[in-house]
Amino acid sequence: MREYVQERSSKLDIDSKEKTIEKLVEDFLRILGEDLQREGLRETPRRVSRMWIEELAMGYFVDPLAYVKTFEVEEYEGREGLVAVTNIPTKSICEHHLLPFFGYTHIVYVPSGRVLGFSKFARVIKVLSSRLQIQERLTEQIADFLEEVLNPRGLLVLQEALHTCALIRGVEESMTMMTVALRGVFREQKEMVNLALQLVNASKLPLPKFEGF
Repeated sequence: MREYVQERSSKLDIDSKEKTIEKLVEDFLRILGEDLQREGLRETPRRVSRMWIEELAMGYFVDPLAYVKTFEVEEYEGREGLVAVTNIPTKSICEHHLLPFFGYTHIVYVPSGRVLGFSKFARVIKVLSSRLQIQERLTEQIADFLEEVLNPRGLLVLQEALHTCALIRGVEESMTMMTVALRGVFREQKEMVNLALQLVNASKLPLPKFEGF
């Protein structure tokens, strides 16, 4: 199986990275002309560095395999049954402007006898999305990972997201993006894709609203 964490970081390594980011945030605020001693900013560098290491970029230090728990289901072997997991909240940081994009991931797969624990879909996506990303790559990474751990006969990953880099800068429009990754029988059988999309459309939620600044 491919490596999803480039480097195994020790607690000492992570602490060092956190301190380095804290210093960079201090420098950034000084460049903007801010006073680091004023009450509202005294703890900001530390808070920002912890936020990036422990939350926004935790995918660099956590292996999504740690959250994988699969079950063998004999009833699915050799059959055409579909499993759909929809409306999985997905949040990431766009690598182009370091601004968030967020929305939902929808997954439909044809098991070959193995299924993933229901809550694990959200945990795996959380890890893979907690890195600097673009939506197109993230969708493919989710599909690649699930294909490796489940070996499904078919897999469809559909992701839709609102990108704040288009909303609060540039064109300043509420633009959304939809990406799809197909594996197995979904690449070969159009009717299977149509069925999977019907399942997704029957249950998917509207994207969260964000009006910008």
